[in-house]
Amino acid sequence: MDPHILYLDLDDTLLNSEKRVSPENAAAVRGALRAGHQVVLTTGRPLAATLPLAEELGLLRPGCFVISFNGALIYDCGAGKPLVMETLPLALTRELWNLAKARGIHCQGYSRSDTLVCADDEEVRFYAGRIHVTYRVDASLPDSLREETVKLLFIDLKDHAKLEAFRAEAAARCGGALSLFFSNRWFLECVRSGVSKGDAVRRLAALLGVPIERTIAVGDQENDLPMIRAAGIGCAMANATDALKAEADYVTERDADHSGVAEIIKKFLPG
Repeated sequence: MDPHILYLDLDDTLLNSEKRVSPENAAAVRGALRAGHQVVLTTGRPLAATLPLAEELGLLRPGCFVISFNGALIYDCGAGKPLVMETLPLALTRELWNLAKARGIHCQGYSRSDTLVCADDEEVRFYAGRIHVTYRVDASLPDSLREETVKLLFIDLKDHAKLEAFRAEAAARCGGALSLFFSNRWFLECVRSGVSKGDAVRRLAALLGVPIERTIAVGDQENDLPMIRAAGIGCAMANATDALKAEADYVTERDADHSGVAEIIKKFLPG
């Protein structure tokens, strides 16, 4: 049996609409691990919001890895430390954060352990409640930043068009140094140019000596497109965007609320 790597997005992919792993998905993931395959949680979430799910699935052990911040961080679960970490230039971080403030758009950054915000507003409370993380408020942000952050997140819960306009303006300002994309209609993600889930898929497969042909990636949103394209088999959930489905090698019959990940494991992972 040739081992495969299964890269799993979390929200609306492995996790259902209640933000939980269904018993069927959990059993399928553990079965894949017993068969000798790698399962890598691959998410835009911060590491602090991903490790509890990794622990729930039995992935906090030597030989297991987590990809967070949309590929900016590859974390070695056995060693308990980052294997790869890509950060944003501090000057550009401050510039875009202040631009977001001027446009009335919530912005947040990340330290190694905290979500960083300049106000305790509706947006961060929605975000923290959605993925079960804490956050630290510092009214002097972004001027008080002293370390580079791995990601910026811009949030508008009411006006997607405002985020689209901000995306275009921010992209024009950063001169190709940063990459901006949506993980859902409320969340505009920003990472260093060249960082993506797809880049992380290729890097980790190479580090583990697994041919890209033996990799499978599963997702549902725009930020999953790079890993769908990069993997040997790219899978879209039944509830995925039309753009993702159009580029996928396989679209599940079952959605995230009906254990679509288990369907993929049964179909594509030998053993």
